[in-house]
Amino acid sequence: MSSANDNAARWTAKQGQYLAFIYAYATLHGRAPAERDMEQFFRCTAPSVHTMVKTLEREGYIRRQPGVARSIELLVAPEGLPILRRPE
Repeated sequence: MSSANDNAARWTAKQGQYLAFIYAYATLHGRAPAERDMEQFFRCTAPSVHTMVKTLEREGYIRRQPGVARSIELLVAPEGLPILRRPE
């Protein structure tokens, strides 16, 4: 059985920031973020965000429902997530 700390060793710093953003956004707004929300926060392109979301899903850190907006579900314990930092 793996713990949240085991997960932290598996994801990259950038992946951890995306996971922390997904958790923080959902906590504040009561719904999952759209890819556009991540694009604005991380100041990057839509293809970059989409690639990261697909990577997080492939690695088993999140789950999405195809064709359903704002359907990202976090599959890791929030206690193991890094502190969310505003990009410089």
